[in-house]
Amino acid sequence: MKLDYTVLSDRLKQPLPGPIAHEPLRAVPSGLIKPRFEHRSPAKPGSVLILLYEEKGQVMFPLTKRPEYLGTHGGQISLPGGKTEGAETRIETALREAEEEIGVPASKVQILGLLTEFFVIPSNFLITPVIGYLNEVPDFKPDSKEVKKIIYTSLNDLLRDGAVQTKEIMAGNMFPMSAPHFEVENEIVWGATAMMLNEFRMILKDVVG
Repeated sequence: MKLDYTVLSDRLKQPLPGPIAHEPLRAVPSGLIKPRFEHRSPAKPGSVLILLYEEKGQVMFPLTKRPEYLGTHGGQISLPGGKTEGAETRIETALREAEEEIGVPASKVQILGLLTEFFVIPSNFLITPVIGYLNEVPDFKPDSKEVKKIIYTSLNDLLRDGAVQTKEIMAGNMFPMSAPHFEVENEIVWGATAMMLNEFRMILKDVVG
């Protein structure tokens, strides 16, 4: 497929769907044991990057699989990104984190715009998704401490009929959840990442029809 980046950038300057896109992809508890989250401090700011590039006639972007660890998001699929440092802007955070995690030079990324801020309840983060693109196929260099593997995702993975499915998953190896999700390279993309990607999906449908 072809994507007109100018048209996409213009669409991102218009009102965004926000919760209308997020809520249909929200996982909900399906068992008797339900997670409870109480945060006594303000949400921490952070950003993620949806990095578009073209390869073999497809518009692609990378997702990452986190290493397994004891924590809220161990082993999950995410977009490159992380916590804001100091006086960074949301865009600077996304670019720095993508360079650290997957080795894409920040100077080569052209920014198209932002999606709606998203509150990640389990980790108490307020995340801004940043959309950018490269004029070349990236030479990914994943940081082994933060990235177990890169998942090469095409826009068709989001836009195809039946892209959103639902299955029961175990959150934190404890809580059964009914999880709407995307499936890419046999990996389940659910939770906050899926919710943010569903907003991007709705924007893309406006742009490509």
